[in-house]
Amino acid sequence: GIILLKEGTDTSQGKGQLISNIIACQSIVDAVRTTLGPRGMDKLVVNDRGDATISNDGATIMKLLDVVHPAGRTLVDIAKSQDAEVGDGTTSVVLLAGEFLRECKPFIEDGVHPQIIIRSFRLAVSLAIQEIRKIAVTLDKNDPEKLRELLQKCASTTLNSKLVAHQKDFFSKLVVEAVMTLGEHLPLSMIGMKKVQGGSLEDSALVPGVAFKKTFSYAGFEMQPKQYTNPKIALLNVELELKREKENAEVRVTNVEEYQAIVDAEWDILYDKLNKIKDSGATVVLSKLPIGDVATQWFADRDMFCAGRVQDDDLQRTMKACGGAIQTSVNNMTPDTLGECALFEEKQVGAERYNFLTGCPKSKTCTIIMRGGAEQFIEETERSLHDAIMIVRRAIKNDAVVAGGGAIEMEISKFLRSYARTIPGKQQLLISAYAKALEVIPRQLCDNAGLDATNVLNRLRQKHAQGGTWFGVDIFTEDIADNFIATVWEPAIVKINALTAATEAAILVLSVDETVKNPTSNVAGAQAQSGGHPGMPSLQQGARSARGRAMMPRR
Repeated sequence: GIILLKEGTDTSQGKGQLISNIIACQSIVDAVRTTLGPRGMDKLVVNDRGDATISNDGATIMKLLDVVHPAGRTLVDIAKSQDAEVGDGTTSVVLLAGEFLRECKPFIEDGVHPQIIIRSFRLAVSLAIQEIRKIAVTLDKNDPEKLRELLQKCASTTLNSKLVAHQKDFFSKLVVEAVMTLGEHLPLSMIGMKKVQGGSLEDSALVPGVAFKKTFSYAGFEMQPKQYTNPKIALLNVELELKREKENAEVRVTNVEEYQAIVDAEWDILYDKLNKIKDSGATVVLSKLPIGDVATQWFADRDMFCAGRVQDDDLQRTMKACGGAIQTSVNNMTPDTLGECALFEEKQVGAERYNFLTGCPKSKTCTIIMRGGAEQFIEETERSLHDAIMIVRRAIKNDAVVAGGGAIEMEISKFLRSYARTIPGKQQLLISAYAKALEVIPRQLCDNAGLDATNVLNRLRQKHAQGGTWFGVDIFTEDIADNFIATVWEPAIVKINALTAATEAAILVLSVDETVKNPTSNVAGAQAQSGGHPGMPSLQQGARSARGRAMMPRR
């Protein structure tokens, strides 16, 4: 035969390739399948450094799994995109995509052309989205009490399936409060998340302002006051300590007085900076760079508070909350460059000291301090709260909600099934297959809770056929229920995004019929990682060949 590609190139194509890609995607889905819903199990993922992560969040698990299969990576990407776009529903997305592929596998085996399947799926998803928009319930935003209640319901639906489900009432209130303090654009970076080990989950608190951990401090720090009312706050990016000369300068001195003058000049520079800060009227000095021991004691003598090496995001949030500006020099510190707040204090939280700035006039920021036992547990709490915060933001921006717990999926499935009967040709079968695939969500919810999935699904189909739009699985009574009345609510945008992303991923996998793997790409990649130029011999190889030449005996 004619060889076109380099020897060792792996090419697989045609139907076999498609089926193997679908099977690869199935095995990835199986990794997160059991994490869906309130009775979902958690996964313990240990990475190559031995760090353990316990998580229930689909996107987190997908990120941690080091997926090498090229088609399988599309599922990882949709989980990430769902996480970035809406924050919740990451497991559902992966499940749906896997199920779409599973449903169309028999068609591929029977020789249906992938493009026909793709066309049918595109039609199905656009119909499904129209239907969701039509039946979603729009909320009244004008009544703040009602809005808050609704947002709490959306947040607690999200928290239902997380580790912190038992404290969902407490956390959903906390999350809604946090999002409500933000400005109109609801920037995520303005909610600070601080983790403090120890205490119980219920000890977590929301600080209406900025809180950050006490920074590294020098002697003299103890003498500074730890509480101020209406302080002026200087935000600096300036080093306040004696610096060694960086240049290898040579200064020739002939007598002690000249040497003393050099030393004095150094101190004068430092004291000049300190005096300018004090003259500006600031009582609390926060700097991104270190504040040395001399400066610390100098501030303490003048009843001022200082903290050096403050993290950048904390400093940015302080600026947004208290006003002012971060200064890179102390030369023109005018009153408008200083921030202000009602109260600054340093308090003990668990085993740590924290600095709190509360009552900020421009405050569009807040800090959530999370407490809990094990480190992994607090981290999982943070991920859960992140999901809930994202959902609340989405619900504020898009005011339509649908019922969760498999209700919306069953309704769309019913709608597509009845639509499929009105069209001829292969599309009829394929849209029915798409409709059947949507049932994976309620079925998996039942499986994870140990219910009889077939029985529950049959009853759900019956209810939906009779017009019970919002009937879904009720895990707690192990039965079916109207989930809209039971306030299992989700923003409609979550479902729309999930369906779109899952269908796109399935279409992407279906449209690939050949994989060509370059045998040298692994070598090139490895070299690029170790700092060499891809395709060039690495340094060790070069050295080895040079050594080899040197050792050749002279003839």
